[in-house]
Amino acid sequence: MSERSNIHPWWRGAVLYEIYPRSFLDSGGDGVGDLRGIMRRLDYVADLGVDGVWICPFFPSPMKDFGYDVTDYCGVDPLFGNMADFDALLAEAHKLSLKIIIDQVWSHTSDRHPWFSESRMARSGDKSDWYVWADPKPDGTPPNNWLSVFGGSAWTWEPRRRQYYLHHFLSAQPQLNLRNEKVVAALFDVGKFWLDRGVDGFRLDAVDFMFHDPLLRDNPPRAIDPAIPPARPFGMQRHIYDMLQPELLDFMRRMRGLMSAYPGTMAMGEISSEPGALGRVATYTDPREQRLDLAYTLAVMKIKLNAASLHRVLAEATAATDRGGLCWAFSNHDTVRAVSRWSRNGASPQFAKMLMGLLVSLPGSACVYQGEELGLPEAELLPSEMRDPYGIAFYPSFKGRDGARTPMPWTTQKPWAGFTRATRPWLPVPPSHIPYAAAAQENDATSVLNHSRRLLRWRKQQPALVTGGVRAVPLSEPLFAIERATGDDRVLAVFNLEDRPVRVARESLPDCAPLDGHGFTGVLTGRDLSLGPHDAFFARIPH
Repeated sequence: MSERSNIHPWWRGAVLYEIYPRSFLDSGGDGVGDLRGIMRRLDYVADLGVDGVWICPFFPSPMKDFGYDVTDYCGVDPLFGNMADFDALLAEAHKLSLKIIIDQVWSHTSDRHPWFSESRMARSGDKSDWYVWADPKPDGTPPNNWLSVFGGSAWTWEPRRRQYYLHHFLSAQPQLNLRNEKVVAALFDVGKFWLDRGVDGFRLDAVDFMFHDPLLRDNPPRAIDPAIPPARPFGMQRHIYDMLQPELLDFMRRMRGLMSAYPGTMAMGEISSEPGALGRVATYTDPREQRLDLAYTLAVMKIKLNAASLHRVLAEATAATDRGGLCWAFSNHDTVRAVSRWSRNGASPQFAKMLMGLLVSLPGSACVYQGEELGLPEAELLPSEMRDPYGIAFYPSFKGRDGARTPMPWTTQKPWAGFTRATRPWLPVPPSHIPYAAAAQENDATSVLNHSRRLLRWRKQQPALVTGGVRAVPLSEPLFAIERATGDDRVLAVFNLEDRPVRVARESLPDCAPLDGHGFTGVLTGRDLSLGPHDAFFARIPH
């Protein structure tokens, strides 16, 4: 077990870099990214100025949900390499002073996991109650009205048991019964396995889905406009019984006991976008309760990008940000890339720079998704190119997650931008992404890549931006402004959220002195602050 220190939590104010292994770099020539590919580009990641790396699942899996359907929690799928590759990757990351966080998918397994293979055979046996089983209604229909996020009922019939099993996502992802102490013990053994290998923490998948109502009560309907029903029926229910249950708090507390035996490790949870998400982040990461260290929520990615929305989110997040438990994320492998989702006039490089500046200026920690540092927009794929079962089920109203998962463009070499030497990768690299390639941006001092590097390194030298508290600074749209402060260090950050120049009178701002080195071009004079389109301004406020 590697040596760690718990004197100062390294994750407080840290910037993490999310890697989706399938799409990062293919070292083997089979069209799928792998662990050796990640290792080859660790210098690139370290050079960004991030503190750690979150690696999405690389465990053995049938890949029905591309790794989030696990058959062996303590192995490496041959598609990604082997355990020696992981150990080498971990050692190299630590040499580069990068922490390694790995996914733990403890809400469900694959239906091909040995645990489920045994559980589905009969109602009696060692693992008969390791999953969530329920009898049908008298008419043979599922036990209640719960819906799968991916469409259809959340229940699938198993003829060998004459019962239904619960799955919140694909039917190939049966829900574990976390009220069973043997299941919890087995999962904690999995955690020990990876912590003993030296990983620095876990990202817990689908935290809000871990527990359900033991009485299996129907969810009530959600108020919707009947003339415009949502494309996905999951959005037509209030999810008060199939998820968001109070037993989760005790599970997190017990997990904290596991992590405490490995000082310096952290646990970060993925919080759904269901109502009250930021409040749950505050509850789940409250250090007085010894639960999670960090949490991020998909709810942030669903807001409108304007000052009013940002201030509302910031106010809701105050409890979490005061304690440093919120990790801000604008993009990840499950959502449309932020530059495409939030841009009104196309994903310009300047807009990408502004988003990066905003992301790492908000209070708490931050997570950068691979390609975000390049300003990479959402990929447009043909229906024949899609692989995501979620998107395929709801196309064309919802195009799924493939557009955010296309391979990283490393070079301008066509057709696959240096990602693979295979005839065809698992998802294509769209021609529109090749100009964004890392190699194309490397020698351009004004590129999004070099701006991101400069900004992240500069941020490390600003204690207020790393660990400081926050206060809203009232300015008119389209300006969003905050003050960050820790001790005597106080920093003003102002962002122009629109694609047009903006001026604001000097007297509207606190007394301050401009900071440089961050790469933005806002100019403060004796009369006003002038910001270009999607520009930003940073200044030190005297104490």
